[in-house]
Amino acid sequence: MTLLDAETWTGKIFIDGWTDGAGGTARSVEPATGDTLGEYGVASPDDVRRAATRAAEAQREWASRKPEERAAVLRRAGQLFEDHAEEIQGWIVRESGGIPPKAGLETHIAAAECFEAAGLPGHPAGEVLTSNEDRWSFARRRPVGVVSVIAPFNFPLILSIRAVAPALALGNAVLLKPDPRTAVCGGVVLVRVFQEAGLPDGLLSLLPGSGEIGAAVVEAPEVAVIAFTGSTAAGRKVGEAAARGLKRAHLELGGNNALVVLPGTDVARAASAGAFGSFMHQGQICMTSGRHIVHESLYEEYVAALAEKAQHLPVGDPKSGTVALGPIIDEKQLKHIDAIVQDAVQHGARLLAGGTNDGPYYQPTVLADVARDNPAWTEEIFGPVAPVVSYSTLDEAVALVNDNEYGLSVGILGDVGEAMRLADRVSSGKVHINEQTVSDEANAPFGGTKSSGNGSRVGGAQANIESFTEIQWLTMRPDVAPYPF
Repeated sequence: MTLLDAETWTGKIFIDGWTDGAGGTARSVEPATGDTLGEYGVASPDDVRRAATRAAEAQREWASRKPEERAAVLRRAGQLFEDHAEEIQGWIVRESGGIPPKAGLETHIAAAECFEAAGLPGHPAGEVLTSNEDRWSFARRRPVGVVSVIAPFNFPLILSIRAVAPALALGNAVLLKPDPRTAVCGGVVLVRVFQEAGLPDGLLSLLPGSGEIGAAVVEAPEVAVIAFTGSTAAGRKVGEAAARGLKRAHLELGGNNALVVLPGTDVARAASAGAFGSFMHQGQICMTSGRHIVHESLYEEYVAALAEKAQHLPVGDPKSGTVALGPIIDEKQLKHIDAIVQDAVQHGARLLAGGTNDGPYYQPTVLADVARDNPAWTEEIFGPVAPVVSYSTLDEAVALVNDNEYGLSVGILGDVGEAMRLADRVSSGKVHINEQTVSDEANAPFGGTKSSGNGSRVGGAQANIESFTEIQWLTMRPDVAPYPF
């Protein structure tokens, strides 16, 4: 069976089946070549309202299903991601510009997310409370109802499925709005997998579109929770709109993550970790190592080793399977990256590698001696750029890590005892000792502090249950209680 047969979804959105979207159609474009890969349907605000109404109806029946029935759908979905991995990976490579190992990581984690979520329906659904009355008292978990999932382009499959799978497993319906640049591998793929897995109609709608569709899936009255992954600027708008509707918004936003190299660290291994952290998927990852903070005793050796890595990483069309970096997602992002690099150089940074592009391909770039108030140091670049500065004391390293608006991920390389002391003093949703900053597992809580998010999490049973259920207080007596009235 071909999961992504174009005749099934071309020019369509998904609401109770494949149907024309009132917003027309749009092209799926390959960033490496500019070629058209396919044509998908675009939703309108009216489509969103229709999908939300239908989702609320379908969710009630779904929530009443036996836990083993919901678990079975999630298990089948996980198996389908494995069975059709090669086909799905082809779309991820071409539509998102990721190299084949990155695409393989996405399908692997997508399957793992489904298998992990399959355990949620059988998880304890609350607790028994003590009571001063002659009654039983319970706090029980109930599905929130309808969840909107808004996902970005960079890891389109992972960053959709990590909310879609647990939300469905816990008895909710989902409105999925993928990034328009990756509407197939971040949208169509999920719908087709869950169709084949036996998910009942109405529970998962695919609603591609621009900002007005994002606003519509947040504001729909039936929606109780929004799971958003994207830029901090967009996340603030989602959070504001959710607050007006008294809705919960789980916001996983940007990052400008620090990689700290402690004195005495093996420089060759540190440079390898730093190169991976900064250049994986062209730096288009919220967890990318965006700030390299290196002890002064290793600084010159480290920047030279990192530049050597950058100069020898092959860049090109990921379909070839022989490159380490693929294309930047679009021309707007390419110009943004280059403008930050050129500004840093103009303000005194040493350009040791990269700083140029060939069409959509930006060369892996190393900037030494970056001014600490320069945008290359303070902002999220979202490109293959490694800015490096030196430090002398642990206190200075702590200050450099924390002196940034973001708090998503920190990597610390070197002596474990010193790393532990540093880890206890930094503000970050994740800390990885003797690893770089990019890491994700289906059973681990994921989120950030400060401008990297509002502290809400996906990943792992506890975080997912808190995110996609509400607590209801329930009491029970053997007879009607006596009252003084």
